[in-house]
Amino acid sequence: MRLLVTGGAGFIGSTLVDRLLADGHEVAVVDDLSSGDRDNLSAAAAGPGFRLHEMDIRNPALNGLMAEWRPEVVCHLAAQISVRASVADPVFDARLNVEGTVNVLESARAAGARKVLYASSVAVYGRPAVIPVPGDAVTDARSPYAASKLSGEVYLSMYRALHGLDYTTLVLSNVFGPRQSPVGEAGVVSIFTDALLRGEPTVVYGDGSQTRDYIYVDDVVDGFVRACGQRGGGGRFNLGTGVQTTDRELHSLIAAAAGAPDRPRSEPARLGDLPAMAVDPAPALAGLGWRPRTDLLTGLKATVEWARSR
Repeated sequence: MRLLVTGGAGFIGSTLVDRLLADGHEVAVVDDLSSGDRDNLSAAAAGPGFRLHEMDIRNPALNGLMAEWRPEVVCHLAAQISVRASVADPVFDARLNVEGTVNVLESARAAGARKVLYASSVAVYGRPAVIPVPGDAVTDARSPYAASKLSGEVYLSMYRALHGLDYTTLVLSNVFGPRQSPVGEAGVVSIFTDALLRGEPTVVYGDGSQTRDYIYVDDVVDGFVRACGQRGGGGRFNLGTGVQTTDRELHSLIAAAAGAPDRPRSEPARLGDLPAMAVDPAPALAGLGWRPRTDLLTGLKATVEWARSR
């Protein structure tokens, strides 16, 4: 199969690219490298069946690029992912996440693609009434970022109804693993890991009881791979574990894996932070045959070892 991955130089995207190439597919990556890292694709670039195009997803030239490559499936991961940045500059957020997504969809349609896989976020659920959040939960955008991701889902549905372009939306919980950067809008796993390995101070906000649902990157990639086929058309599926882990518990686990002191500094809770989040993965088992396979401790050990080796 021939595929195109937007945001393919990022932590999740590059891991997906490696898996697709290992499975024998041909893969083109579109990434402007503003947050992605070319080094993440060094193994992919060394083999056949791979192309990297340094390009913003809003660029009109994407249409011609996709027409030349003619992918059967487009995996759309490129996005502005910072909630705080979206609040500070909602216009930029909309330009990249809404205008960029429309350009990806229109280019995919014109190129005759069969399906688009869309990476969405648990941010679309706002402050959920039920945890783990069911797959059919009501959405409640409480940031420009969440609104822009929901807008992408609306466009996906419209393109399917109007043009027959199939899609699957994958709602990602807190993804972690090798290649995740500890800078910028990073996940707390990479932030804790980097600081603990360097012997630098770490911070837990509030009383440390805030919870998140941590999913290992290889499991997320497996969800994308399964959705590339005929299953899951027109559906939205949560990719998470359904298990809540507190910030304080997470710090202890990473400190143990890193062989570092478990003594984070406590600071006041941050305004707007959700007290709890986890998603129900059961619909993904029924719809895609997917389930999380990597337990948290195993994933954290692999992440720490990768970070230690750098």
